[in-house]
Amino acid sequence: MPRITAAARALYHQEMVAAKVAVAPDARWAHLERAHIASQPDPWLHTCNHVAMLALALRQRDRREALGQVLRIIVAAPGSLTGRYPEGNTGRATVGLTTPMPIPPDLAAILAR
Repeated sequence: MPRITAAARALYHQEMVAAKVAVAPDARWAHLERAHIASQPDPWLHTCNHVAMLALALRQRDRREALGQVLRIIVAAPGSLTGRYPEGNTGRATVGLTTPMPIPPDLAAILAR
């Protein structure tokens, strides 16, 4: 089973707090996406991240994003438990569910620790 590092866990929590206090919706999404990348190896954090994304989508009345997040909530924990998640994927409904993406260099440096 994949394990999340202490650095990745700290990064996840830092980004989730930043998402909560961000004023602009685009900034909230950016922080949630970064938290998603860090959370992927951990079933609980990964699922919690998608729940936060669903909540934001609902607040914005974005049906497409909300539906995409419901699907991702269902598959997040199993994907984390089996190690079958696309590294670097931002977790948004606008990107493919299984599409790997480049990890931003600053995150890659932290996650490599």
